[in-house]
Amino acid sequence: MLRLETILCTFSLLCVAARADFKARNCSEVREACVGKGFSFAHVPPQEIPGEHLRVCPQGNTCCTQEMEDTFGQQSKQDFENLVEEVSHELRSTFVSRHKRFDEFFLELLENTERSLNEMFVRTYGKPYMQNSEVFENLFAELKRYYTGGNVNLEEMLNDFWSRLLERMFTLLNSQYVITEDYLECISKYTDQLKPFGDVPRKLKAQVTRAFIAARTFVQGLSVGREVAQRVSKVSSTPSCMRALTKMLYCPFCQGMPAVKSCKNYCLNVMKGCLANQADLDPEWNQYIDALLLVAQRLEGPFNIESVMEPIDVKISEAIMNMQDNSAQVSYRVFQGCGQPKPAGMTRSTRGVSDVFNARFRPYSPEERPTTAAGTSLDRLVDDIKEKLKLSKKFWTNLPEAMCVEDRVTAGNASDEECWNGHTKGRYFPEVQKDGLTNQVNNPEVGVDITRPDTVIRQQIMALRVMTNKLRNAYNGNDIYFQDTSDEGSGSGSGSGCTDVCPTDMDSAATEAPVVKADRSGPVGDTAVHHVPSVALPTMLALSALALHRQWR
Repeated sequence: MLRLETILCTFSLLCVAARADFKARNCSEVREACVGKGFSFAHVPPQEIPGEHLRVCPQGNTCCTQEMEDTFGQQSKQDFENLVEEVSHELRSTFVSRHKRFDEFFLELLENTERSLNEMFVRTYGKPYMQNSEVFENLFAELKRYYTGGNVNLEEMLNDFWSRLLERMFTLLNSQYVITEDYLECISKYTDQLKPFGDVPRKLKAQVTRAFIAARTFVQGLSVGREVAQRVSKVSSTPSCMRALTKMLYCPFCQGMPAVKSCKNYCLNVMKGCLANQADLDPEWNQYIDALLLVAQRLEGPFNIESVMEPIDVKISEAIMNMQDNSAQVSYRVFQGCGQPKPAGMTRSTRGVSDVFNARFRPYSPEERPTTAAGTSLDRLVDDIKEKLKLSKKFWTNLPEAMCVEDRVTAGNASDEECWNGHTKGRYFPEVQKDGLTNQVNNPEVGVDITRPDTVIRQQIMALRVMTNKLRNAYNGNDIYFQDTSDEGSGSGSGSGCTDVCPTDMDSAATEAPVVKADRSGPVGDTAVHHVPSVALPTMLALSALALHRQWR
């Protein structure tokens, strides 16, 4: 009997203690925390209640109703999406802003160059230029169309430009003859043999094609990075991920501990499970960033489009003077191959040199830089983007770590015993999983189906792979849009055909001084020019243009 009384007494004391403990754990702190976060629950228990109704959080005594747990689940999904948006904001804004800057820079560089050439040629050549200006307008229109993504073969387009220029100049220099379309077509067959413009077309073609391939591909690369970052940052949560997020972020509320944040390793496992597919993007992303950096090196080196385009007016002018200097020899060889054209029945204009050159070149200052919408030179733009790109490597595998920082989700440097481990306040024992989908097979927090990769992520991986290939080709001066297999060893119809790093002779040609020494080989013998018109005017034009051209530079 005494023993029974002792047992009853002990049981009563335990019940009193339990009731006292239960009373002590009221839910007022939870109610205040919910109000602070903007929740408007119809009912928050004033003190803990039995938690058999809970489906995610621990089912012991709880401060949560079914309505609260459901709302916490929806909010967890929103919090997770917002957190990914926040952490990836700098990456996305970098690609958006730098793409815009480079695009503005290249487009305005084209506009400035065309305007500069037009002003210089109007002053230098006057009416003959203005009457044939559409040849140059078409050149810049095609360059812009190529840069903006048009289906333009740069080499063919540039060859066509020099052919059109040859036709116009030959007609002007032989105005006492009737030059028909058939005759012009015959002339074009001899262009490679005649080399009427000296070596300028060959050098300029190498420089322009490489520079434009690099510029266009680089801007396209930034555009792809921008799109990939934006799409991958739009995360979609699986049911398993949403349960894990709710358990990590809001189950402490249900346990009466709304101020307690998750343990760091616990958070990492949850995030690695929820972001497993994003981590699989990283290997291709890193290769893409490396390829962008390679092209960036070209932009500030031998493929610098700014150094190619700024002096293009002077280089084309020099080619014209080469043609004028050698007009007698060129005309003689054309007449030999195509026959003597019919006389026009009128005399050549006796207009003087002063009528053609009615303006002088302005003095040139090497310190002058083009004023652009980007507000800076290409070198400074490239330096800026290179630093940003280097910081973006390994972004997707580092994303869980970036999200599980103190004050965002985790308890940070707090004691291992003072953080939420998914069940209570205390140490988190499971080890942190490795990155990527296949490594989540044993993730203790998130059930991940490793046999079903995310289709959106796979599409972005393929987009990066294609862009990386284009960037690597652009680094070697090749445009993979125009592969030409008819010319053995060419590799590309709009590039150099290099398979590794391009030869240095073209590299030096791309950065050489803008004024190239003209070929002054002189006219052929007297017998050679028997049927050639007087070259006094072309020679005077050439000498005058050369003098003014050098003064301008």
